[in-house]
Amino acid sequence: MPAPLNSPYRQLRGGDGRREVNTSAVLRTVLDHGPVARRRIAALTGLSPAAVSRQVADLAGLGLVRERPELVAAAGVGRPQVPVDIDCGRVAVAGVHIGVPGATLSLIDLRGRVLAREDVSGRDPGPAGILGRVTSRLPAFLDAHRGGLTLAGVGAVLGGRVDPERGIAVRHEPLGWYEVPLRDALERATGLPVYVDNHARALAQSEILFGHPDAQHSIVAVFVGHVVDAALGSGGRVHLGPRAATSDVAHQPVPGSRAKCPCGRTGCFEAVVSDTVLFAEAARRGIVAEPDRTLLCEAVAAGHPGADHLVRHRARLIGRAVALLADLVNPDVVVVHETFSGAHPRYLDAIREEAVERSHLCDDPERIVAPGTGERALDVAAGTAVLANIYADPLRAVAFDQSSGV
Repeated sequence: MPAPLNSPYRQLRGGDGRREVNTSAVLRTVLDHGPVARRRIAALTGLSPAAVSRQVADLAGLGLVRERPELVAAAGVGRPQVPVDIDCGRVAVAGVHIGVPGATLSLIDLRGRVLAREDVSGRDPGPAGILGRVTSRLPAFLDAHRGGLTLAGVGAVLGGRVDPERGIAVRHEPLGWYEVPLRDALERATGLPVYVDNHARALAQSEILFGHPDAQHSIVAVFVGHVVDAALGSGGRVHLGPRAATSDVAHQPVPGSRAKCPCGRTGCFEAVVSDTVLFAEAARRGIVAEPDRTLLCEAVAAGHPGADHLVRHRARLIGRAVALLADLVNPDVVVVHETFSGAHPRYLDAIREEAVERSHLCDDPERIVAPGTGERALDVAAGTAVLANIYADPLRAVAFDQSSGV
């Protein structure tokens, strides 16, 4: 999104746009290959050495890259090539992930690493409850952890239908959120530019930036939590469909299921595999005392056979959906985010086995992966709502007055 008119951010205009494109190409090359010499950047981007030097100077001025003279070999022939790397010591971004029923706040560096994190808990899932707690706590969290870092913005992600252009959570049924002006609330609280997105799209983008290398070619991201979402990326860009919708796999039919879905139908995928359903079933079977994520995670970690059976069954149902998506899209990578397959590889294996068995096109289980950003994937995804703009157009996204202290 464009920088707010009243912010210290300002767009640097580059005539025909080549400067912006070239600067983005150099920054992304440094992210992928750094520390890397300018000569190598020129070879990888197709730019002239002089153009690379100009872009590196621009990026260094914005606090995004730095030279690494300590990495130059002591002995060598000719003029030494000083490597350039992402500068993680000057600029960072904030992330807000809104889930059921709480939220997490995070501080993320330019390589997608979590520098600080805080849970914002509470039982009131409505926008006044969660959003009120986030907006009251976020400024103090950032002041406590930013140190000397300049903040380039706040990324906020959640499930359901989210409109990034309007900055609105259009619909999140488990939270009871409808047309919630998330961006406006966070901008008022922080005074920073705010970027809002669906968490499946943000997961896909974070995998493109920081995860599996093949995700830059094509990716499908599948999120299974209290809501079920999917997103598609191709050529390094994540698809935003009409009416700001992600790929909707939540209401695909599961053969043989009669589970009732809030949409009014029966046998919908979300009504069979969501966290809400899983935790309730675990409580109904006496595996846990109440429907609770922590309790079920503890039961799985302790080797409870009932918990293992329940989670493994869900993994195989997820594998069926992955097989369908793999056949429809045939992506290079399918990244699956759900609580148990990330923590316990055996459940990722169950997803892979089911997907490969049922798919006509995906015969390589290694194409199905957990998020490359690990257990903090949703925190990184929140920050990626900002970081994606920085890497796509650094002159526009991080063109600010360093003396402003923002």
